[in-house]
Amino acid sequence: MKKTLLEKTADKLVNAFINNKIIPPIPSKFTKKLSEAQKLRKLCESKISDPIIGFKAAGTGIPMIKKLKEKKPFYASIFKNNFIKSGLKVKINKSTLGIELEVCYLVKKSFFSLKDLITMNNITKYISHMAPCIEVIGYRQRKKGITSFGDLCSDFGANVKFLIGKKQKYKKINIGNLKTNISNKKIKHSVDGNTNTVYINPLNTLGFVLNELKKDKINLNKDFYVFTGSTVGVVPILGKGLYTGKVTSLGSVKAIIH
Repeated sequence: MKKTLLEKTADKLVNAFINNKIIPPIPSKFTKKLSEAQKLRKLCESKISDPIIGFKAAGTGIPMIKKLKEKKPFYASIFKNNFIKSGLKVKINKSTLGIELEVCYLVKKSFFSLKDLITMNNITKYISHMAPCIEVIGYRQRKKGITSFGDLCSDFGANVKFLIGKKQKYKKINIGNLKTNISNKKIKHSVDGNTNTVYINPLNTLGFVLNELKKDKINLNKDFYVFTGSTVGVVPILGKGLYTGKVTSLGSVKAIIH
């Protein structure tokens, strides 16, 4: 049976994802509308054999949501191969968009047994640990910039690598107002941020992702990570070397860009 354009496009993106290649831009019909991009993302993810270790929230900045005329963020799966320890090297290319500093949560697998929706009243019972993390974002395509959520969503959520700092057991802190910073001392580049820029706050973003997983009937049957979006925006990578991200009360995380 002849493959559809959707299937052909998914095959090209998956091949680029697996083999770390850059391909020409995919047809715009899959990026203009988030609904179409979601179809492509889900098809691509279904073709990857690498285990899913968690999910990322994307498009969590409220100004960006308004600018691109969306109503809410979206999420994408994170695969084991893209999840590495703090301080390791990440190779970038011309399609790399930048680096982000986030808060991530380790969620208990008992969440999948919950029949009701997640609320701010019950969410904390399903959180095991929390940690700072760095996400390097970019396309598998020869294109730059962001014109729609579909650009990011269709390309595996534009996730390249996730680096996680030291985990600590979950405790209630003022997660909606923590100062953050990411810097590269070698090139004297430093950007400040705050956890309140992330779709109200990281805990609210976590709730959004968990309820989206419920809606999509996803069940990993294991503990999993949720990365809640950038506290510093998309920081351009102005030079290579060591980038250090710090989240007040959570600790630090590092990435060597080369």
